[in-house]
Amino acid sequence: MRILALAILTIATVSAAPSARAQTYSPDYPVCLHVVSIDGEYIECGYTSLAQCAQSASGRPAWCVTNPYFARAQVPRERRYRRHPRVY
Repeated sequence: MRILALAILTIATVSAAPSARAQTYSPDYPVCLHVVSIDGEYIECGYTSLAQCAQSASGRPAWCVTNPYFARAQVPRERRYRRHPRVY
């Protein structure tokens, strides 16, 4: 009886969970437009500058974000400090 109740609870939980939509981050462009519409939210990456994206977002419920998956993104190098030798 417990197994049947557990199986029903598991099926109900899985069927009630909403399906997740995949993000549309394109690794080809450094700037993305995050748009909120009646149908939901979506992200379109196709802008080469923040100014270009801002013009597209003007007058809409949208904002520009930097693409975290940009393929040619350069990670800043660590700053190297000189270590002075200890004198005893």
